[in-house]
Amino acid sequence: MSVTKKGRRDFLKKAALSAGAFYIVPRHVLGGSSYTAPSDKLVRAVIGVGSMGKGHLEYFKDSTHLAAICDVDSKRLKTAKKIAGNKLDTYADFREILERKDIDFVQIATPPHWHGVMASEAAKAGKDIFCEKPMTRSIGEGKQLVECVQRHGRIFRLNTWFRFRDQFYGLNSEVKPLKKVIDSGVLGWPLKVTVSGVTGYNWKFYWSGKTNLTPQSVPSELDYDMWLGPAPYKPYHPHRVHGTFRGYWDYDGGGLGDMGQHYLDPVQYMLGKDNTSPVSVEIDAPLQHHDAIGSWRRITYRYADGCEVILDGENKDKSAAYIEGPNGKIFKGFRSDIPNLDKLVKTLPDPEPQETDFLKCIKERKKFALNEENGHRSCTLVNMGVVAHRLGRNLEFDPEKQCFINDPGANRLLYEPMRNGWTV
Repeated sequence: MSVTKKGRRDFLKKAALSAGAFYIVPRHVLGGSSYTAPSDKLVRAVIGVGSMGKGHLEYFKDSTHLAAICDVDSKRLKTAKKIAGNKLDTYADFREILERKDIDFVQIATPPHWHGVMASEAAKAGKDIFCEKPMTRSIGEGKQLVECVQRHGRIFRLNTWFRFRDQFYGLNSEVKPLKKVIDSGVLGWPLKVTVSGVTGYNWKFYWSGKTNLTPQSVPSELDYDMWLGPAPYKPYHPHRVHGTFRGYWDYDGGGLGDMGQHYLDPVQYMLGKDNTSPVSVEIDAPLQHHDAIGSWRRITYRYADGCEVILDGENKDKSAAYIEGPNGKIFKGFRSDIPNLDKLVKTLPDPEPQETDFLKCIKERKKFALNEENGHRSCTLVNMGVVAHRLGRNLEFDPEKQCFINDPGANRLLYEPMRNGWTV
């Protein structure tokens, strides 16, 4: 889908006129700290207003100005406009939003196969970025996005938050006390982390694709070619899009793609692995279909220092601890075989502080707690697992070069081919 030069010129003229009427331009855009704007509110846009995107309409509701929304489904766009209020602009092509000079940051709530492209285009256009998980669809795409965000000096936030706030699923605890215990060394080293239903997590295997899809007519409200965007062309079927797209390799990674970064980003943080990746991944799963994603039984990651992260899809180990070291264990519900662990935690030093106010980060040009760098590393866990699952074999990985070792087939999946000239 393209926008003509004339169309873009006409659009910019209209945008300039309407901006003079009611758009709020923040102080840092207009003239530095000495300038007092009519309002200091940042101006934002939401790209993708499906199930996740509707939630994004409410983010920062009172502290920012929502100026525009975008979706390739006109029905969804109409519904979202009613929710957000009629005094905003709607678009079918995200590139028109990026051309607007009044937009400070975008919230990307599309399927994952769009994340890298949209985030990189936003960075090039001078926009800061609030992106849904998983950060990118592939490891190579993530590496490219990190370089792009930093080259253009943008602030990036990934939308998972458990490393710095909220109860962490079934653990009955925030991540902070777990980080304190691990940093203290009381559990010993190396550590094993088990992520399963037993320890409080759900891998959502209902996000599986179908192998018998019969091509159907594209509904009039959907621009299916733009929905596919960089993904390979496949005939339309409603199960490929919207709420069930996660079941297909072209767009996501099933339950692992859906929940993996929520579950694994705090693990990277707690283990002190924000700047590295595992050196191997082992897979135990049925043979996979070339298009539709199925389930897996077990995925095991190993780091160079011997730490392990086990994803137990079968909930096979009924007595598994969430974190296990040579000297002790922590179970679901923050139970432990270490005497008086709760009292011990209160005596331990806090981890390094994290900057968790995204709007403040934009205004002061500071890195957010979960940014393009550590977000890429935790997304690499997800995508390493996806590649092993897809190929059905164990893989070795070089964390520095960020590629698989002696496996050309796996390395071909480092970068998903992109259609229609889209790039990161």
